[in-house]
Amino acid sequence: MKYLFHYFLGLLFAVGVGVSGAAWAQGAKKQPVDLVYPLLDAANSRWFFFNSATRPFGMVNLSPDNAINADWNAGYRYKLDSIKVFSHIHGWQLSGVPVLPTTGEFKGHLGASQYGSRYSHAKEVIKAGYHKVVLDRYNITAELTSTTRVGFHKYTYPASEQSHILFDFSTFLGPSDTQKGFVRKVSNREIEGYAVMAPTIRRPKTVTVFFVAVFDKPFDSFNGWRNGKLEKVENIIEGERTGAYLSFKTGAGDVRKMKVAISYVSEEQARLNLTTELPHWDFEKTVQGSRNDWNEWLSRIEIQGGTEKQQSRFYTDLWHALQGRRIISDVNGKYCDMTGPERRIGQIPLDANGKPKFNHHNFDSMWGAQWTINTLWHLVYPEVTESFVNSMLLMYDDGGLIPRGPAGGNYTYVMTGASSTPFIVSAYLKGIRGFDHQKAYEGMRKNHFPGGMMSKAGYEHNTFKGGGIEYYLERGYVPHPMTKKRYGFHQDGSTQTLEYAYQDYTLAQMAQKLGKQDDYALFMKRAQNYKNIWNPELGWMWNRTLDGKWGEPVDILRYDNGWEEGNAAQYTWFVPHDVEGLIQLMGSREAFTTKLNTSFEKAREHDFVSGKSHDKETLTQFRRVYINYGNQPSIQTAFLFNYAGAPWLTQYWSRQVIEKVYSDLTPELGYSGDEDQGLMGSLAVLMKTGLFSTNGGTTPKPFYEISSPLFNKITIKLNPKYYPGKQFVIEAKNNSHQNIYIQSAKLNQKALNQPWVDHETMVNGGTLQLIMGPNPNKSWGSQPVQAPASMSTR
Repeated sequence: MKYLFHYFLGLLFAVGVGVSGAAWAQGAKKQPVDLVYPLLDAANSRWFFFNSATRPFGMVNLSPDNAINADWNAGYRYKLDSIKVFSHIHGWQLSGVPVLPTTGEFKGHLGASQYGSRYSHAKEVIKAGYHKVVLDRYNITAELTSTTRVGFHKYTYPASEQSHILFDFSTFLGPSDTQKGFVRKVSNREIEGYAVMAPTIRRPKTVTVFFVAVFDKPFDSFNGWRNGKLEKVENIIEGERTGAYLSFKTGAGDVRKMKVAISYVSEEQARLNLTTELPHWDFEKTVQGSRNDWNEWLSRIEIQGGTEKQQSRFYTDLWHALQGRRIISDVNGKYCDMTGPERRIGQIPLDANGKPKFNHHNFDSMWGAQWTINTLWHLVYPEVTESFVNSMLLMYDDGGLIPRGPAGGNYTYVMTGASSTPFIVSAYLKGIRGFDHQKAYEGMRKNHFPGGMMSKAGYEHNTFKGGGIEYYLERGYVPHPMTKKRYGFHQDGSTQTLEYAYQDYTLAQMAQKLGKQDDYALFMKRAQNYKNIWNPELGWMWNRTLDGKWGEPVDILRYDNGWEEGNAAQYTWFVPHDVEGLIQLMGSREAFTTKLNTSFEKAREHDFVSGKSHDKETLTQFRRVYINYGNQPSIQTAFLFNYAGAPWLTQYWSRQVIEKVYSDLTPELGYSGDEDQGLMGSLAVLMKTGLFSTNGGTTPKPFYEISSPLFNKITIKLNPKYYPGKQFVIEAKNNSHQNIYIQSAKLNQKALNQPWVDHETMVNGGTLQLIMGPNPNKSWGSQPVQAPASMSTR
């Protein structure tokens, strides 16, 4: 699967210098992994956003933490000048095992603010799978890399009578405090232990992170601290606000290597992860192994054309799409289940070779996944999709519900609705079927009724009231406000109504495939419920109150207030399964196109986002916008013109969004909001390839809508275990910054006069050829019969 991709060599990603300022050597070759720019948006975003020493979906994401004690603006932050610790886990509601090498009088017991070190970007090197930094305070050069479950450290020390490596279990990492630590000296080359990470508002139960740390050279002493005071210990220290440190002498240039393996099951399992994945001490070999691993994954999509900056941003987006949603099971398939009243250890089924059939995953919500990873993963990485589906079904077996965002074996009930349903249904309809279909249907159906995910608002851990599913079943909509008491976050009835209607449609399609005709009819009827919050006098979707009246006062730009992380102007377009039905509500294709085009013209004034970073997005004045491509609720809008007979406007606006939102390549700019563990990276990749799926691939015959590709040639390498074709190629002839409009198209040498192509055709392999030009061809793909299918056009 080693699809090599060649470009110019010589781009050195010096920290603080974007690709536009880097040197490109002429005539040399470059691979996709070399084009990744890990510092993208590193000055902003969330605890789990930044990545350096990690593998695809790696359990370990080892990197420096410049800031701690926060979900937002913690972890690695480019503009902060000191490093507090290196920690091994930066995941959705997960953190743990902070370490730091130091010299001189030991100060680890005084806290990270006291023992941390200043550093300089000028002496820092960051690549996919590798991080090098100099701790100026200690004159220590630290290098970091990893396997999937093991962090590998290489420290080069100065001459010092007192050199140390500390493990601080009194820290508050990212979203989670450390409740308790335990460390045991196994030998003078090995320690083991665990950290109990405290509950968070999103993750209601503790998570225990076990670790084993081994060293290539013996240490001289093992000691610890408790409550800010040093303690002389024998072999064990444990309890609240504790830590441990190892001490030894070093000469100038002495190198100390450390391997830290983690597990959510036990120390023994961490040791198994270590001996299985990293039995040697060759640091450079591991760095190269990580590089090769990333290059294989990234090379599934090969691009030609565009500028070096555009190429680099593309592979950086793809890199983000392949992490954040972390593996939490061990090499032998053992995992921690926290869904019940007591912690239990489960076992993933093994294949004939004794290997786990899939991985167990930790991930933020599938909220917005229908427009992002549904399309990218299912097409390019179907084996990842299958693993995630099986992981969700494993949690269904354990806890009785298919999750919408698990954290460390916990249910989090993040966001709203049954957002996993479109992901699973789309996989099934695309032929990804290495999972129990009947069980999946049973679990999804449960989520669509009282007692399931549609009963719960965001982070509603102990009740089943905030989802308002009973009102939805009785009235066909969820009122807002529904109750005086808010049972969870995101108790926004109008958004919930729209989500439920779409998710009902998707489940209906699987019901039909499985021969469940009564369910098909039931869910297709429920899929019409989006119409119940259409206010014809207003011309927008709007809130319905408990008494059935329209909410007052009317303000379609007001954030939240019935609209989850958005407003009525953005959510009016949220009918992924029935764009044709929405067109009919608006009166005509022309009325629909005019309203949507006007929204884009207004959104252009603020670059289609609510500010260029999350701290701006939270300000009221930046939230009063018609379209926001910095968050999920309206990221499908550019593609809706394809349904209304104006595909040239899809081509135009999608290119404008790419240019303004997904083209920067600096630490300060990147996603203009919340990247959400690969969702916005996936969106950027799709938009740049000119492919999209408004309904998330959930029609009986899934298809992809076509827009204006950023590159001249895009080759998607297909996984032969899932799809019969070798590759699918998109060629954009005469493509340029000016030539953004499709003049004509051919699919496998036959004229194509519609702005979409079947999934089945694509995965059988072939070529889509687009002839591009500077002016729109308003006749191409504009007839009603050429529009992509919707529920109302069936």
